[in-house]
Order: sequence, then C-alpha cells, then structure tokens
Amino acid sequence: MTEKKQGAKERAILIGVSCTGVPGFDNSDDETMQELSELLETAGGEAVLTAVQNRKSPDPHTFIGEGTCREIRELIKNNEIELVVFDNELGPSQARALEKELDCRVIDRSALILDIFADRAQTREGKLQVELAQYQYLLPRLSGMWAHLVRQTAAGGRSPIGTRGPGETQLETDRRHIRRKIQKLKEETDDVKKVRAVQRRGREKAAVPLVCIVGYTNAGKSTLLNALTGAGVHAEGRLFDTLDPTTKNLVTPDGTQVLVSDTVGFIRKLPHHLVNAFRATLEEVTYADVLVHVVDVSNPAWQEQTEVVDKLIGELGAGAVPQITVFNKVDLAVDAELPRRAGAVYCSALLGTGLEELMRSIVSCLSAGRRRVSLVLPYSAAALLDELYREANVKRAEYAENGIEIEAVVDARMLGRLRGYLPPKGEEDETL
Repeated sequence: MTEKKQGAKERAILIGVSCTGVPGFDNSDDETMQELSELLETAGGEAVLTAVQNRKSPDPHTFIGEGTCREIRELIKNNEIELVVFDNELGPSQARALEKELDCRVIDRSALILDIFADRAQTREGKLQVELAQYQYLLPRLSGMWAHLVRQTAAGGRSPIGTRGPGETQLETDRRHIRRKIQKLKEETDDVKKVRAVQRRGREKAAVPLVCIVGYTNAGKSTLLNALTGAGVHAEGRLFDTLDPTTKNLVTPDGTQVLVSDTVGFIRKLPHHLVNAFRATLEEVTYADVLVHVVDVSNPAWQEQTEVVDKLIGELGAGAVPQITVFNKVDLAVDAELPRRAGAVYCSALLGTGLEELMRSIVSCLSAGRRRVSLVLPYSAAALLDELYREANVKRAEYAENGIEIEAVVDARMLGRLRGYLPPKGEEDETL
C-alpha cells in the first residue's frame, strides 16, 4: 500500500441497506446515499465506492451477512480503502463484528454526523452539547473498545496477572466514569436552558417578537439571515455549516423591532441523542412567534426534506407556531417546476430577490389579531402606560393637558384593557 500523503482525504466505501421486510426500517436509497457522500466530504473524506444491499431483514451479527462481508473485504483490499461508512445505524455488536470481518474501521451515519458536529461547534454551548451527544453515543459501544483486554472472570476462574484488582474491570470503570460525565454535562446543559429562559423573559418583557429560521441542512438559512439582517454569518453551502445559532435584530417595514434567529439544520436519520443534546438550543423554536421554514426548491428531494423538518418541529412541540414556507434558491430551479402553494414565498436569498414579500409575510403573521390604536389616557390611569410598554409596541406617547396621547400596536387582551379609553367606534385605526 502506498504511503498516504499529508492532507490527503481519507478513502472510504459507503454501504447502505434496504430491508423491505422490516416495517419502519430506515431504508437506504440513491438520495440518502448521495447525502451520505456529501456528509463524508464535509467531514474531510472521499467516497471511492458505494454499495446498496437489498435484504429482507438485517443480519443480526454483521448487518450485511457473511457473503457480502467477503465481497466488501476484497473491495477494501483492492482499492486501498481506509474507512467503511454505513448509511444505517449499527448496533454496538454489529459494528464490532464488521470491523473484525472487514479488517477496517467502521462507522455509521450517526458517528459521521457527530464527527462533523464536533469539528464545527465553536461556542462553549455548542461544544457542550456535542460532547454530551458523543458520550451518549459512546456508552453502549464501550465493550468493543476493550475487546483486546482480558476481563476478570466472574465465577471461579483465575484472572491473568496484572488484571486482578478490587473486583471492577476497566470496562466497568469507564462506564461509571462516562455516566458521571454525562450527568455533569446534562447539568451544564440545564444551566444553558436557564440562561436562555432568562433571556427569553427579558425579550418577552420588552415585547420583542422572535422569528426562527428553520429548515433542512444546506437549505440556505444562514444566507437568508445575512440577507435580512446583514449578520455576516459564515455560509458556504456545506452540510451543517451552522451549528451555533445566531440571533440578530431586524426592523420590519412597519417599524416593529423583531429578533431573527438561525438554527441548526435538520437532516434525515438525525440521531435521537443528538436531537436531545441540542434540545436546549432547538427548543427556542417552541417560543418563536413565527417560524420561517426555508426549503431548497432546487433540490429534487425537497418534498421529503420538508416532511423531515415538519416532523422534527412537531417532536419539539412547535407544531402550533405560525409558519411561513420560503421556497429558496428559485434562481437554480426550473420555473415551470416550482411548486404552487398558497401563502408561500419564492425567493433567492443569495441574489436578494423575494425578500420584500417575505418581510410583508412576517409582518402579517406578527400582526395577526393585533390592532394599531390611538387614544388619550387620563393621568388617573397612567399606570396602564407601564403595562403598554411591557406588553405592546408603543409608537408614540406624548404628555398633553388632557392626558397622555398614545399610539400603539396592541393584541386582543390589551385591547380589552384599553376599551374604555378608546375613541368611538369607527375612529379607531384599522386592524393590522
């Protein structure tokens, strides 16, 4: 085998399995394998070969069966393969058996995504959540990492010299250490949630609406955030280019100040422990006033990607939050093939087209059920002004002889509180 050049990409074979006889199995197909290839490239690897196997059910020992293992082993030997990446999630014992049979390093899709996340996280919060996900992934797989050690015998046998001790194997010690580490990381993640809760209360007190941008990975969320707010967030068109959420101020055409937040991109077969680890960040969508769901309409699989995002939004408990669908990258799509959906916005975040329509849609969503009113508040009821500043958007408040002249945008509850001070019906400002 030739010596690997410094900086050369790691050569890998991608393997996917489709099981028609197992309901709910995460089958591999051309689209998921293409996505796996892009994930590998993002991680710094190179897909040399790709193989998809059709089976009635996965082999309980090696996942792909002994015959296929022999074929893959020959391909590894003949093509100088250094890594085998499975599109499907492998059980700990299956991963160990495959490494032994193939004589090559084996990882699954979850491990690959975790590796990308570990490389991309920049903030302490992001690194904390990635570390938690990695330990949760590692814990059930520890036994394979210590297969080269002879464990102590449990019933009457002699332990090899150097392994006798207080009755605890290295494997058990490591498991205990990792469980303690997971507990500590969970406590630190709870602290992140508390900080976010304090920030959220401050935002709610200031009556600043929150708009969350969500979507499939590489749909153009960061580019859209940059186009709307000039945030300058790094956006390179790679999978999971954004892991650390960015929140920026935006002033809408009607003068309302809102916060716009980017989020981690979603993907098919996203590991559950990864979703749980990032829940402290992702749960922000449940407190959003509006979700802007960005769809890469130039991607042939945009419908499947949309379903993945909608499902995860539902799992996070944000299914009832008002949502605007943004079909992005229309400059790369064929106009005749663009989907037609009522209320959707068509734009190119990169070129800046369609942003005015999106802003109008955001204003419309935020203004639903709200009314702009003008009134004179008597000084005897001046305490209401503080409440207005807390829970409404006060445009003007001037002190006059007969009271405080106020113009504000209020919701239905506040409208009821002010009802006795409003001018006669017909003189109010219109509903927004």
